[in-house]
Amino acid sequence: MRSFASDNNSGVHPDVMDAIVKANVDHAVGYGDDPYTSEAQTYIRSVFGDGADAVFVFNGTGANVVALRACTQPFQAILAAETAHIAVDECGAPVLQTGCPIKEIVTRDGKLTPELIRPRLTGFGDVHHSQPKVVYLAQCTELGTVYTVDEIKRIADLIHRYGLYLHMDGARLANAAVALGCSLKEITADAGVDILSFGGTKNGMMIGESVISFRKELSENLGYFRKQSCQLYSKMRYVSCQFTAYLQNDLWRRNAAHANAMAQRLKEGIEQIAPVEFTQPVDANILLLRLPEKMIPLLQKDYHFYVWNDANNEIRLVTSFDTTQNDIDCFLSDFERIYKAL
Repeated sequence: MRSFASDNNSGVHPDVMDAIVKANVDHAVGYGDDPYTSEAQTYIRSVFGDGADAVFVFNGTGANVVALRACTQPFQAILAAETAHIAVDECGAPVLQTGCPIKEIVTRDGKLTPELIRPRLTGFGDVHHSQPKVVYLAQCTELGTVYTVDEIKRIADLIHRYGLYLHMDGARLANAAVALGCSLKEITADAGVDILSFGGTKNGMMIGESVISFRKELSENLGYFRKQSCQLYSKMRYVSCQFTAYLQNDLWRRNAAHANAMAQRLKEGIEQIAPVEFTQPVDANILLLRLPEKMIPLLQKDYHFYVWNDANNEIRLVTSFDTTQNDIDCFLSDFERIYKAL
């Protein structure tokens, strides 16, 4: 069954698989003291800037935990959209690991704004209140929307005046960069992001994420937080070598461009068949839309996807780097057949 449930369900790009195979020769010093990890860190600095300090971890939750631990102390607070991955889909791991509450902010489209954040910047110096210390943004958001460079800069400018850090969850950062037509550096370091969770497993990698700090004081203890968070991999070369393959020759961009293009093809095809409501803009590779209730189980017989909101029959479709035009055409054909039979 081909999946539109998540880009996590996609395969591994052949270039990444080839890099893993090539790294699987001879012995290499463990825990990151190997040439593959050094090379990957060099590539990350070439993409994100000379001030980018990277450590590699197992997964996205681990990356977020390590990044947030670097930014906070237990008496502080994390500000995030109510739909944020750290608030909804990480089983409380960030709260458990940092000791910090997540202050959830209601948004219309999953995106924070200075106007939404400013009322939460209170209680400084009051021992009765958790102290705001970090703002979490996801790029793309959980709703598939994308922050523009200017939107990120406006948030960074505001919170930096209050001494807060900006943490970006970049699980789909490549898709956002392609959607905006800009570089990875332009929507992170150049826009005021202080620390980044940078992932590739949704875009052609097999396993592993990275935490990239753009602030020296945050870089200082990243290694210790990674170890305490059970995210230090002994055979690090098999994670780090993937980032070299991912970043060289713009593989990240090519994969994300394909996934985004398939999402637009899917959206346009659905619109030609039925007057359904797309509940959010399709900025990158995620579609949120409402369907007639009877359609959903019929489509799910042959296609794996999630119901995003049972109350209003809203579903989520996600395209991947390996989604094919045939995948889209088959889905649309069945979609049309089921819709017309209602």
